[in-house]
Amino acid sequence: MIPDSLRQLLDATQGQREAEWQERRVLLFNADWGELAVSLQGAQVLHYLPFTPETGRAAGAQSAPDTKDGWLWVTPTPQALPGTIRGGIPVCWPWFADESPDGRGPMHGTARQAEWRLDGIDDEDEGVEVHLSPTTRLDEQLTPRVMIHASARRLHVELITEHRGETPVKLTAALHSYLSVAHTHQCRVEGLAGARYLDKRLDFSEAHQQGELGVRGPLDRIYESNRPLVLDDGARRLRIAKQGSDSTVVWHPDTELPGDTPADVGHRFVCVEAACTRIDPVWLVPGAQHLLATTLTREDMPQ
Repeated sequence: MIPDSLRQLLDATQGQREAEWQERRVLLFNADWGELAVSLQGAQVLHYLPFTPETGRAAGAQSAPDTKDGWLWVTPTPQALPGTIRGGIPVCWPWFADESPDGRGPMHGTARQAEWRLDGIDDEDEGVEVHLSPTTRLDEQLTPRVMIHASARRLHVELITEHRGETPVKLTAALHSYLSVAHTHQCRVEGLAGARYLDKRLDFSEAHQQGELGVRGPLDRIYESNRPLVLDDGARRLRIAKQGSDSTVVWHPDTELPGDTPADVGHRFVCVEAACTRIDPVWLVPGAQHLLATTLTREDMPQ
C-alpha cells in the first residue's frame, strides 16, 4: 500500500517525470507496462505495480482488492527530513542494522539518508531501467550505485559496491524490502524450512526453522539461506529471488510498531530482505566489486 498523496501524484503522471513528495525528489513512471516511484533520498524504490499486457490492468486485479496499491508498502506518516522513509525498498549500506565499524553510525548505514543523483534512464518496450549514484562520498574506500529495472513482469533492484581504496574492507548490506500483504497474520514465507537462523529478539540465539514460516507475531530473524522464496498472503503469491546474499532477513514488529507506523496499517506489510549480515559479511579487496540484488515476480506470471 502507498499513501494517498503518492497515489495522487502517480495518477497525475503520464509517462515519466520528477516531482516532490514529502519534501523529497521522486521519480515517477506511469506507463503501459505499469507504475514505479523512486525517492532520490536513499535511491529507495517506493512503489511498483505491473500491468498485464493484455488489459493494462494491475497484475492480479481479479484476486487482490487493492490493485492500485502495488507490491510494496510505505507508511502514510514518514519522518520529516533528514529522517528516512519507512517502506518500499530501503538501501542499507555500507553496513546492516547497527554494525557500523565504530558502533556509532546511523542504523542501517549512511546510504538511506543520502541524496542520490539520476545517472540515466534506459527506456525499453516493456519497462524501464534507472541508474543512480550518491551525490556525495559515503565511504572512504567503497562506492555504491543502484540499478532498478521495472517491467510488466518483474521488479529487479541491484546494489553494486566498488572498492576504490587501498586496503580490504568488510561490508554488510541489505535491500530492506517492505512487501505489501492483505494481513500479516495470513502470511506464510515458503522456502526457509530447515534453514538455520539467528533470532535477534532472543539475543541472536541460534535455531532451525521447523516447516514453513508462518507470520503470527513479532519476528526479527536472520536466516542462513540463498534460496528463492515465496510470500503467500492468501491473495497473492510473490516470488522473491536474490543474488550475492546468503542471509535472508524476515522482520515484522507485530503490535510493537515504530513511531512512524500507524496501528491501522501496521498489519499490511512483511519485510523479506536480501542481505549480507554478520552471518555472511563480504570482504572486498582493492579493485573488487560486489553485487547484491533482489527480484520480485508473481509466481503465476511468466519469469
